[in-house]
Amino acid sequence: MFLVGLLDGQVVACVMAGFEGHRGWLNYLAVAPEHQRQGRARAMVAEAERLLRAAGCPKINLQVRTSNQGVIDFYRRLGYSVDEVVSMGKRLEHDEKAA
Repeated sequence: MFLVGLLDGQVVACVMAGFEGHRGWLNYLAVAPEHQRQGRARAMVAEAERLLRAAGCPKINLQVRTSNQGVIDFYRRLGYSVDEVVSMGKRLEHDEKAA
């Protein structure tokens, strides 16, 4: 699912949500800088959660870089907590921007 927040016909927020039958995922939540701290991100997450719940999703996962404390704090305020798991990845292409 791709959720898009519009204001006066302009995109001001978006989030990607998915459910693979076992758990849901939230990815790429973003709000335009001039529209941040107005509840838009919270509203996007709430709508994604509503749609995932309606699809039968029992749990939502998301990933945040450990260095991004502000976003971690945001999700904690929404009731998310750190799971005791190891996130693993394998880079297939060199990307200097990726950490």
